[in-house]
Amino acid sequence: MLDPTMTNLTPTQLADGFRFATDWLDVHREEVNALNVYPVPDGDTGTNMHLTMQSVRRELDTIDTTRMAGVSRAISYGSLLGARGNSGVILSQLLKGLSERLRAEKSVSGAALVEGLEAASRAGYAAVMKPVEGTILTVAREAAQGARRALNRDATLSAVAVLAAALEAGRVSLAKTPDLLPVLKAANVVDAGGQGYLYMLEGIHAKLTGRALPERVAVESYAAAHVEHEDFGYCTEFLLDGVDIPVEQVRELVKPFGDSLLVVGAEGFVKGHVHTDEPDALLATVARHGRMVRSKVEDMAEQHTEILAATGSATRVEAPPVALVAVVSGYGLVKVFRSLGARVVSGGQTQNPSVQDIADAARSVEAPEVIILPNNKNVILAAQQAAALVTDKRLYVLPTRTLGQGMGAALAFQPGVNAAEQSDAMLEAARRVTTLEVTRASRDANVDGRDIKSGDVLGLRDDELVTSGGTPEEAVLAMLKGAYVNQEIVTIFTGPAITTEDRENLTGRITEALPQLDLEVHSGGPDLYDYLVTLE
Repeated sequence: MLDPTMTNLTPTQLADGFRFATDWLDVHREEVNALNVYPVPDGDTGTNMHLTMQSVRRELDTIDTTRMAGVSRAISYGSLLGARGNSGVILSQLLKGLSERLRAEKSVSGAALVEGLEAASRAGYAAVMKPVEGTILTVAREAAQGARRALNRDATLSAVAVLAAALEAGRVSLAKTPDLLPVLKAANVVDAGGQGYLYMLEGIHAKLTGRALPERVAVESYAAAHVEHEDFGYCTEFLLDGVDIPVEQVRELVKPFGDSLLVVGAEGFVKGHVHTDEPDALLATVARHGRMVRSKVEDMAEQHTEILAATGSATRVEAPPVALVAVVSGYGLVKVFRSLGARVVSGGQTQNPSVQDIADAARSVEAPEVIILPNNKNVILAAQQAAALVTDKRLYVLPTRTLGQGMGAALAFQPGVNAAEQSDAMLEAARRVTTLEVTRASRDANVDGRDIKSGDVLGLRDDELVTSGGTPEEAVLAMLKGAYVNQEIVTIFTGPAITTEDRENLTGRITEALPQLDLEVHSGGPDLYDYLVTLE
């Protein structure tokens, strides 16, 4: 709780406020999700905003929070990296504006916080090509205006008092959102993004004033009104590092591919969100201008079906006794794992999920038993810690070290068989899969006598380096020839930088060299890899 005699917030108090706000938003997550009125909400607003805040918390947990510059960077950087959907990306820009204004402060005064909230609003509006009133943008703007009015009345207001004034004005603004957006009035709900933003501010205020987390409120159904929309397309997101052109030029490159466009930048990264019918072409276009750190492609027609199920418009099926949770990177692989019945946790190489992420995914399924597939040697320990953390379910961690092993295990998964009985069979299925990965060296190194230069092509078989140099296609072919021992099926997932010509060149060479193999090729491999190949 904040010392009542203090008027300014220390960097550590601000960081603790954001950590607590993450949990506060989680308590209200399903309530915010239930406000969605569109058939395709890019996932769910509450979930997307909470995931964005979780990323902020992860960054805060890795730094010294006694310096405002570090805290501000963690808020800006973490929110951009974790931003999901429209709501998450806009939230990241609100937080970018706030944190950039506070970065040079030693502590946060009431006046500095007012200016930070105003900067947040400006950044939010600037991020959206066609701002719509009655949304999170309106609520953020009018909350900042309320804070400014309070400060004008009393220039000595503390940061906590300013935050309280912003909340009061924001709640009035939120209540008026149905008058600004007819679709909200038809559904008899307020704007979901605006509500999520206020819950975040409320969580910070609660931490500073010593309030405890409230009980989670059960939400039985989603809003009943929907907007008709038949051409769903794909919700496509990307995160680029080392971009060699301005953000505005990236936005112009993306614009012809679709709508619901957001392209923003912070801390040297560019984040994009667009609804398109051509996700592969879009990702290949932007990947030419930077390193693809992360991408996500969701079929919005499938999202629509999930929402119909939530409203009772689709047949509900009783939950099986065992559920599957898998850590996966790459939208093509995500789609495969989901088709095999897995709840997916986003992550993998260089983007390991936290213990909390895995535990939250296990808790989110209804089954009393959950099998976890880490699919990366660096995630196994976190999965095991999550199993110890979750006490109301039985979690079984199968130590899959690659995505290929995870696919083999997932193919053998049987939701009707208890976890203990099928774990051995799933592990055996995982071991039968050989995984070949082609990536690029991130730095100069000498590995097992190999001199490797930054940018060199690297080929890994079951996570062990076996080839370097040459082209990605040459690496795949060499590893296939070396690993082939009477297997029947080769499945290839291409990364975002691979062109149609590259793909056709590789498949032609494999067919010529190993005609006995059945070959399947899919887009959407892990973002940092040119190819991920499974041999089984």
